[in-house]
Amino acid sequence: MSQDQTPSDPKRSVTNQPLLTGTIPRQTALTVVLLSLFAVEPVAAQDNAVCSADNLPGMIEGFFQLTTALGIVGLAIVWQADSLIEMFTLSPDQKKGLKRHKRSAMKSAVVLVVLGPLYTVAGSMMSLPLAECLDLVPW
Repeated sequence: MSQDQTPSDPKRSVTNQPLLTGTIPRQTALTVVLLSLFAVEPVAAQDNAVCSADNLPGMIEGFFQLTTALGIVGLAIVWQADSLIEMFTLSPDQKKGLKRHKRSAMKSAVVLVVLGPLYTVAGSMMSLPLAECLDLVPW
């Protein structure tokens, strides 16, 4: 049998108040606001570090072109491998799984190819700082 343990003296029972209703969150919020006003301002006032670097924009563009090319080559390999495996499978469930895998690989490659030009066009329209000095069109 279990017994309920209740304090015999109501003066001795201490109710725990959560710390979130005290002054600690207010002080923390005030500190964060003050720091963000004074500490972030010099960082926001700096010029774009990527565009002002000597070789960094070219390196970023080259990396993007390389990863896009590898993604397209990877799509071709996956597509051909899935087509080859599909010829030797007998089960309709396996064929459906392979077709689903091919569709997924195609979606990934389309996103990879479209992402760079989309950022270049949309970034220049929204006057994003990186879009002014980077050309992420892979061709």
